Amino acid sequence: MNKVELTVAELLVDAAGRIGGDSPRLDAELLLSAVLDRSATWFRTWPERVVATDDIVAFERLVQQRVAGHPIAHLLGHQGFWSLSLNVSQHTLIPRPDTECLVEAALELPLPQDARVLDLGTGTGAIALALASERGGWTIMATDAVDDAVTLARDNARHLGLPVKVEKSHWFRDLTPERFDLIVSNPPYIAANDRHLGEGDVRFEPSSALVSGADGLDAIREITTQAPDWLVPGAWLMLEHGFDQGKAVRALFDKSGFDTVETRRDYGGNDRFTVGRWQADSDPATTERAGEK
Repeated sequence: MNKVELTVAELLVDAAGRIGGDSPRLDAELLLSAVLDRSATWFRTWPERVVATDDIVAFERLVQQRVAGHPIAHLLGHQGFWSLSLNVSQHTLIPRPDTECLVEAALELPLPQDARVLDLGTGTGAIALALASERGGWTIMATDAVDDAVTLARDNARHLGLPVKVEKSHWFRDLTPERFDLIVSNPPYIAANDRHLGEGDVRFEPSSALVSGADGLDAIREITTQAPDWLVPGAWLMLEHGFDQGKAVRALFDKSGFDTVETRRDYGGNDRFTVGRWQADSDPATTERAGEK
């Protein structure tokens, strides 16, 4: 291949122009950072620095994939969530910033210092690991029905040094009977015929992490129906859902006997998750939190 001489500035301008979308310059900088192992600050300090031909080839390969729609997180192999950097893959949902609202709310709940927490459908382990990073006294278990997701979540827990136990299970089905102070989940909640499934990053994410029946509520129905058997009195259930599903999800919580049910909003002001308490009139401090049901 003939030697090509292009500067940092030239590469970024050209790539951003082809990538398009909401943040083309940021995308270009992230990809070039991965190739050169340099920061965006370095790019701004040395815009006229000539980039080696081999690095240009590697960068162009990534840019072409981004132009084709591949998510930045998949191209980089990692995604920031909370204060953590998580490895990601095509086998799991890419953690979204709005899910951090759910983590914030969970940390504000009146839970015991030794709370037992279950994260259902953990994917990368994002929610469970974020909670573990903030609450060292909590015992946290995470589950996923997909082998590759279980492996990924375990790897993330290992490299972050966080004591989250990750098990394979379809929701509660394969778990040993136990009761928890908090059950949390970001389950699939998109309707099977939703047009957004053909747009953006979700085109490259597994449908099992996105789609949940004709109305998008199949997984939430299953979780809300079964969760009471896994909660101590006074415990909490917290589920992420679509911006237009709040009313329907609250009805499912009510039907299963939860009270103190409330839908809360994400950073964009959209309904994003619903929380409810199981037998709130019971005092969890005086209830035996034994391992049997």
